[in-house]
Amino acid sequence: MATAIYLEHYLDSIENLPCELQRNFTLMRDLDNRTEEKKAEIDKLAEEYIANVKNLASEQRVEHLQKIQNAYSKCKEFSDDKVQLAMQTYEMVDKHIRRLDADLARFENELKEKLELSSYESTDGRALKKSDLRGQREKRGSRGRGRKGSDEDSPKKKKMKNSPDLSEALLPMQPSDVLDMPVDPNEPTYCLCHQVSYGEMIGCDNLDCPIEWFHFACVDLATKPKGKWFCPRCTQERKKK
Repeated sequence: MATAIYLEHYLDSIENLPCELQRNFTLMRDLDNRTEEKKAEIDKLAEEYIANVKNLASEQRVEHLQKIQNAYSKCKEFSDDKVQLAMQTYEMVDKHIRRLDADLARFENELKEKLELSSYESTDGRALKKSDLRGQREKRGSRGRGRKGSDEDSPKKKKMKNSPDLSEALLPMQPSDVLDMPVDPNEPTYCLCHQVSYGEMIGCDNLDCPIEWFHFACVDLATKPKGKWFCPRCTQERKKK
């Protein structure tokens, strides 16, 4: 019965997951298409500029180059949005995986408690039965039949004393063990905190930045800034130059 309850609750929690994943993948595909369109526009603008650069006035050159720059900025914006969607999708699936692990641990813990309870009940039942037998033997012994040895030293009692507790050998996992599981060691780390990707992140506009991606909270950001953004390390290096 408990298994059915856990399964029913988990299936209810992932009922909307396929639709959410499909929505995110559709948005990512749309961003890809828009990026490709912008790239084609950039190629066209670049060809026009190269062909007519000799005939363009200084102000016209600046205006044409500004159009190309704006198109590149739009491409980068689409790419950043796609990365955010990818991380959101990863976290969405990871959340359900962690919940499944936690539910499994709780179910196993409940099963362990039931095994311990049944073990105690069976032990009490055997002790009560032996007590009744001992009382009958004592009555017979009072009529002239003495007892030999003690029930405490019987081979059966010794065997039961020395046998390991089944409930201690089974299912040692606790729910906290699953919730505190370490992340995949093969997963890449980012940011100044050297942690895996999670939440909202921003990329440094320095192409030679060794870290590249940073968590909003680690660089004191609440929203995505407009224009170019450089990480604290690259900002200091730029100031030195």
